[in-house]
Amino acid sequence: MDIKAIILAAGQGTRMHSKLPKVIHKIAGKPLVEHVVLLTQALTEQKPVVVIGHGADQVKEALLHLDVDFILQHEQLGTGHAIMMAKEHIAEDETILVLYGDTPLIDKKTLVDFIDYYNENNLDLSVLSMKVPDPTGYGRIVKESGKLNKIVEHKDADQNTLAIDEVNSGIYLMNSNQLLMHMHKIQNNNKQNEFYLTDIVEIFCQQGYNVDAYCIDDYTQMLGINNRVQLAEAEKIMRNRINLELMLSGVTIIDPNNTYVDSGVKVGKDTIIYPGSMIRCNSIIGESCEIGPRTVIENSIIDDEVTVKESQILNSRVGKRTKVGPYAYVRPGSNIGEEVKIGDFVEIKNSNIGNGTKISHLTYVGDGDVGEKVNLGCGVVFVNYDGVKKYRTKVGNDSFVGCNVNLVAPVEVSNDAYVAAGTTVTKDVPEGALAIGREKQKNIDGWVKRKRSRK
Repeated sequence: MDIKAIILAAGQGTRMHSKLPKVIHKIAGKPLVEHVVLLTQALTEQKPVVVIGHGADQVKEALLHLDVDFILQHEQLGTGHAIMMAKEHIAEDETILVLYGDTPLIDKKTLVDFIDYYNENNLDLSVLSMKVPDPTGYGRIVKESGKLNKIVEHKDADQNTLAIDEVNSGIYLMNSNQLLMHMHKIQNNNKQNEFYLTDIVEIFCQQGYNVDAYCIDDYTQMLGINNRVQLAEAEKIMRNRINLELMLSGVTIIDPNNTYVDSGVKVGKDTIIYPGSMIRCNSIIGESCEIGPRTVIENSIIDDEVTVKESQILNSRVGKRTKVGPYAYVRPGSNIGEEVKIGDFVEIKNSNIGNGTKISHLTYVGDGDVGEKVNLGCGVVFVNYDGVKKYRTKVGNDSFVGCNVNLVAPVEVSNDAYVAAGTTVTKDVPEGALAIGREKQKNIDGWVKRKRSRK
């Protein structure tokens, strides 16, 4: 049978005390529900169904880049009711996998083993269960003759049932034919007046179907997120997993507890990441790089053998063997070539920097196209904004721009040109020319002595 994933993500999450729906709060750079969607897409080619309710438009927007179907649960009347709302997306002869949008820590291998157990035992329904140190709040797994008989929610459990330490994770596998046949039997005669999906277990058992639980040891995979404390705990678990995987693949992380790498980031072997660094939003780091300390790289591509120290690189690309920092700021839309030097307190924005160029310190390059083997001196400013519009500046190959130069866009410095220190350039500089735009120096002999005598 094919697997169809249904992800329940309609809850408000009042304990988060947030304007946002719970499932779009982030860990490791991605919304909780996105982690779950990506997991299902790794398991089956069928498009997952996401049941949404509170903040439906916000949840949709968070998942627009993924191929999913949405079902709106107008009234949140329980998990059983949510499955009923998804009925139109449940076909015959499928295996239905039910997951929750606020449990992003479930591991792919665990789900594969769960599916194998379901298939190998010819089950009609299986529940992924776990044993937790404190089962408070969880539905209890009630067995008869060693097999799952029913699930009792904590609020509806008596003292004997509350003593059970095996609990329901909320993750199910079940036969679609039988689900479609019997889902209408789920009732809301409980203290919450909700339609519990857990009731489907007892319904299947009453029909004589083959039902069982699959218990796992690592309960942290099933931790749901209901408040900010649990959000932080999940963040820590997820980041530890990411760092462990990177280190086992050949990346050196000096201090894993002080290194923050988002889900989806790729890092090449022999790269070293120093403490305090954050690599975010699907960035790609090449091999043999040195990143950090205290560096932020966001949604950027860093080629091999690049060094980035105490700097920020956002939505940009950096070529091989380039050195960035310390204290550099590479803003979105920048493309920095190979063997470039971007030094301390240099800011690059929406600019292209050619191979071998040096921008050593205290310079702003905004909306610029800088050629190869150019030298931009200390204090160079690309004056790109006239108060209404922004314009581009072009500096040709092998040019030299001296210290404290203002290049007032739109302007072009041609190949192999020189601009003298202190010049304000307002018109194009021809190839091979020297541009000087400053007052001729005049020395007044004896001026200091005369000034002091007046005092």
